[in-house]
Amino acid sequence: MNYELLDEALTFIKGRWPDASPRCGLILGSGWSEVVDTFDVKDSIDYGDIPGMGKAGVVGHAGKLSWASAAGLETFIFQGRRHYYEGVGWTPIAIPIYLLKQLGADRLVLTNAAGGARDDMKPGDLMIIRDHINNFGVNPLLGAHNPVWGPRFADQSTIYKPELVACLRAAGEKADVPLLEGVYLASTGPTYETPSEVQAFKRWGADAVGMSTVPEAMLANAAGLQVAGLSCITNLAAGISKQALTHEEVTDTTQQTMPRMKNVLKALWEELASAS
Repeated sequence: MNYELLDEALTFIKGRWPDASPRCGLILGSGWSEVVDTFDVKDSIDYGDIPGMGKAGVVGHAGKLSWASAAGLETFIFQGRRHYYEGVGWTPIAIPIYLLKQLGADRLVLTNAAGGARDDMKPGDLMIIRDHINNFGVNPLLGAHNPVWGPRFADQSTIYKPELVACLRAAGEKADVPLLEGVYLASTGPTYETPSEVQAFKRWGADAVGMSTVPEAMLANAAGLQVAGLSCITNLAAGISKQALTHEEVTDTTQQTMPRMKNVLKALWEELASAS
């Protein structure tokens, strides 16, 4: 992880938005970028302008940082994410967490598109992430320790805070959107899982599979931010689905599910504001 670039990104944001003081962060995964429409946006910056961040490299990721608010909560919205499979290392993945931590935010909501591995799941379902499994085979906290990430040996007993999970449940009820709950497993990608891998992951306890979110959750938890996670089940995982998996299916499903995604996050910010 390149801490010089992390600090350059922080200096750049402070220079552009000297009055910014986000309470919350929101990272929007594949197909989620339009959720920003439910917020009041003050200004936006392209990822390519932020030192170390780089342009989003995947369709369905707008690649913008928006300074916004909803329900009175100042929020940094990251419209899209950088992925480990892009070969860019940990720095662009860590920048959103580093900015939030250094600017005083205390809560982070992570979203993603995922493949459903459970029999009761169907495309378009939304799943609260109760816990995760890191199948990257590597950890973003490897290397020399930096105190910004808290203690050297970060506890991970409750990465997804029960208080925020309760807020998500309440938001689903308020928005009249049923929310599943489960365990999200992330591998590096960029290939989808094989049917045998999906069966193995199910035996491990995974309910949904994807290629993101876990590193950000690990970093945010280590840095002391409260974390919540929400997956859009965009397809059934390999061996469960009857057809080949494509990214087009991911973006098509999120587009169809967008009204419910927006309603849940709008209600979530109202819940977060009332819990503050």
